[in-house]
Amino acid sequence: MRRPRVFTWHVHGSYLYYLSHADADFYVPTRPGWPEGYGGRRGTLPWPDNLIEVPAHHAQDLALDCILFQSSRNYLHDQFEILSEKQRHSAARIFLEHDPPREGPTDTKHVFDDPHGLLVHCTPFNLLMWDNGRTPACFIDHGVTVPEDVAWTGELPRGLVIVNGLQKRGRRLGADIFEQVRREIPLDLVGMQSEECGGLGEIPNRELPYFAARYRFLFNPIRYTSMGLAVCESMMAGLPVIGLATTEMATAVQSGVSGYVDTDLHKLIAHMKRLLSDHAEARRLSAGAQQTARQRFSLERFAADWNRTFTSVLRPAATRPSATLEGAAR
Repeated sequence: MRRPRVFTWHVHGSYLYYLSHADADFYVPTRPGWPEGYGGRRGTLPWPDNLIEVPAHHAQDLALDCILFQSSRNYLHDQFEILSEKQRHSAARIFLEHDPPREGPTDTKHVFDDPHGLLVHCTPFNLLMWDNGRTPACFIDHGVTVPEDVAWTGELPRGLVIVNGLQKRGRRLGADIFEQVRREIPLDLVGMQSEECGGLGEIPNRELPYFAARYRFLFNPIRYTSMGLAVCESMMAGLPVIGLATTEMATAVQSGVSGYVDTDLHKLIAHMKRLLSDHAEARRLSAGAQQTARQRFSLERFAADWNRTFTSVLRPAATRPSATLEGAAR
């Protein structure tokens, strides 16, 4: 059977890179100046050949099997601007939701209201919290990889924080928590616009695992967002993780095994101080973090989940599952 032809947008570059490991051909639109969603293969990631750029004004020339929305803008506006009515009605429809509900944690109805589509969440927490309405819904856990020669050393007695745009994203991403903790703990912040918070700037994707592996632990100050790929990648590289026991972090990090999570900052700071003074303890947690990541966030499992998802939505309508899927697409 030929590979599915999937049309999607460049919304989250790292996720798109990992998604492109699925057995499908992905068509991503481009526009001059790279406006939001139209970045194509832009960036330093080693994009594979099955991620194919197409000028937005030629998108209607494509024969498509599936449209994969990744934002409300894609669903409410972009599809009507660049895709034909025939494409919109004949292709299967999936909405990949990257975040938990913002307006209210329990009663926000998702914009994708389509009993014949599929709503895919990035974490079980997000699936739990959104009101998915009549749309069949499931989750697909993240899948990541780091180069095989990356090895955690923890040689730097410092914590690493990886957050893009921390200052402008405020309390939700934990800007105030970062400031509070770094008054007691040596922390280095990296990510886009991190210089605005006294950080070190953005580290290229391919260099980040090597850079991070020198740090004693990763600190994730985020209060409320989806499970970050940076956390998954750091665990895969062997960094112990310290963070807030909120959203999916509460299940991804097991205290005393792969790091520590808590809602009490004083306890988290105490754990950080101990790891800074006890390299052996950090090494033990490093092994636990890497084992957890390999078991839960395998790129091979992730690609297989997406392959099964595409196969499912491309079945004849009469054979597609009609009930909400209460778990991963497996």
